[in-house]
Amino acid sequence: MSQQNSNSSSNNIPVSEVYWTLVAKADKKFSKIRDLPYYQRNRYDTYFYKVFKVYTQLWKFQQENRQKLVEAGLKRWEIGDIASRIGQLYFGQYMRTSEASYLSESYIFYEAVLTREYFKDGMFQDVNLSNKQLRFLARFMTVCLVLNRHDMVFQLVNQLKMLLDECKRAFQETDFKEWKLVVQEIVKFRKAYPAFMHIRPLRYSVVLDLHPDCLPQVVEAKRKLRLRDALLCSYHPNEVKYSELTLDTFRMLQCLEWEPSGSFYQTGGVPPSGVGTGIGQNGAPGPSRVNYSQDISDPTLPPNPRKSILYRPSVTNYLAVLATNCEELSHDGVLLLYLSAAGSSQNSFSSPSHGAGRSFMSRVGDSEASSTSSLNFEFEIANPTSAKGNCLSEQSSCLYIGSRSSGGLNGIYPCDLLPFTRRPLFLVIDSDISKSFTALSGSEKGESVAMLLSPAMSPLPTVDSSRQPSGSSFTSFLTIPLQAFILMLGFTGSDIDMDMYDKADKLLSSSLNEWGLLLAASDNLNPVWAQTLGDPFLRRLILRFIFCRTVLALYAPTFNKTEFLPECIPSLPDAFLPTSDTCQRIVLQLADIFGATSKFNFSEETTMLSDSRSQEN
Repeated sequence: MSQQNSNSSSNNIPVSEVYWTLVAKADKKFSKIRDLPYYQRNRYDTYFYKVFKVYTQLWKFQQENRQKLVEAGLKRWEIGDIASRIGQLYFGQYMRTSEASYLSESYIFYEAVLTREYFKDGMFQDVNLSNKQLRFLARFMTVCLVLNRHDMVFQLVNQLKMLLDECKRAFQETDFKEWKLVVQEIVKFRKAYPAFMHIRPLRYSVVLDLHPDCLPQVVEAKRKLRLRDALLCSYHPNEVKYSELTLDTFRMLQCLEWEPSGSFYQTGGVPPSGVGTGIGQNGAPGPSRVNYSQDISDPTLPPNPRKSILYRPSVTNYLAVLATNCEELSHDGVLLLYLSAAGSSQNSFSSPSHGAGRSFMSRVGDSEASSTSSLNFEFEIANPTSAKGNCLSEQSSCLYIGSRSSGGLNGIYPCDLLPFTRRPLFLVIDSDISKSFTALSGSEKGESVAMLLSPAMSPLPTVDSSRQPSGSSFTSFLTIPLQAFILMLGFTGSDIDMDMYDKADKLLSSSLNEWGLLLAASDNLNPVWAQTLGDPFLRRLILRFIFCRTVLALYAPTFNKTEFLPECIPSLPDAFLPTSDTCQRIVLQLADIFGATSKFNFSEETTMLSDSRSQEN
């Protein structure tokens, strides 16, 4: 009897009151997790699941009581607001963990909001509702870019343009100037990343690349490290970006992830979705749909390395994130640091212009809630014996990860990284003063650092002294090597026949695998490279670096000019220097496919051997 009274009492509470109590609870938890940093991930996992539990309750309650809530005044856009926030939560958790399933779930919820037009009713009578739709489209575009849903990006850009035009007419007293900048950013980003650039996925595809279980083992390696974490940071004045995702960081982000199983080749539209009664992973609400996440995860592959992406951080924030990542790094892990920024040095080759303002999206997006050849290559190889004690002399060289107006407050010096060399680091420095980081070699505090350092100057025409409209040449060689090669030759996507491209792609892929075998079998491979060569992501970067260095060393406009050559520390075996026939032969064959052998200076030995092989065939 008492239980019946209790149930009766609870039933007396109006449905709308229960609903708005849940909304207030969800809003409070959402605002807290939205402001949490994307590092210190282990610390916030528990809170993430708590937030999803609340949103699961809220979503289920509004589904079961939809009619009563509508009668009590629930608006359609309020339902869309919940679904949109769930999409935000999923994307935020993807950024914290790099788990592809979260990215997939985020797409599904956002796509459901789009197709059901939750924000449509009354949008041009209420400017706040219009702003909700604008923010939704902007966030959804970020998800689609990272997920490589290029068809959807195209659709969203058009919708954003049309919506902005309608808003200007409907709300003439409202300034939409900053949203115009958002449109300009995404248009510029898409122009710099045309279809030609993503013929082959940037992510590691076991369809096109060696499965990690099939990688050649380095017998001499005393330990085998795996890429567990990465810290990516890029800042250049006027660089191509969307929100806080720069083009170079975007490429490196994808280069350090597994390609969803088979999904790259499934181009027949997006999966059907719509907010229904399903429950997603971790008990979170999920739309009724085909299980798209099955195309995302592959149980035979290891998890994606976790990544922290920073745009224009303060130096103290950058070092705090770096320290946290080092602290969380597993015993068998290596931490990759990608720094792409203009430098300041008395000996630097360039002097880029001053910085630009902070991204609009970052401010308003969350407002609501060797001698073997006759060629004479002059390689700049750091002398480890003279490196010790040189760090202090390098204090005049720094990378600006923010505006120069604050002077050294926004500069990362080589010595700033020394305390973190107690853990295994893999540095990729893309800057005009990247060579200043050779000062780290021999000065480490426990672990020798592996370094891939960009040339001081780019072989391509630039907007300023270091940047191209299509992003950094060095980063392009590490992430999209064939496209970088083609662009360097002066071709565009429309110039290239697909059969020709496929032939070149197969040649380059097989050649890099051949180099990988030879490198693993080398008896004089430095232990720093030996311990990282077994990781598929790092192995691919190393092999692409060898390709990049060979191409730039042989390219006629940059021939014998050390400022155009990248460098690696420690040195790789001499068999992989640009002077070797092993490396020159591949570049010769690639150049021949595109009829561009005259653009390179090959050794007589390589040319004769190539002619001999042609006659034999």
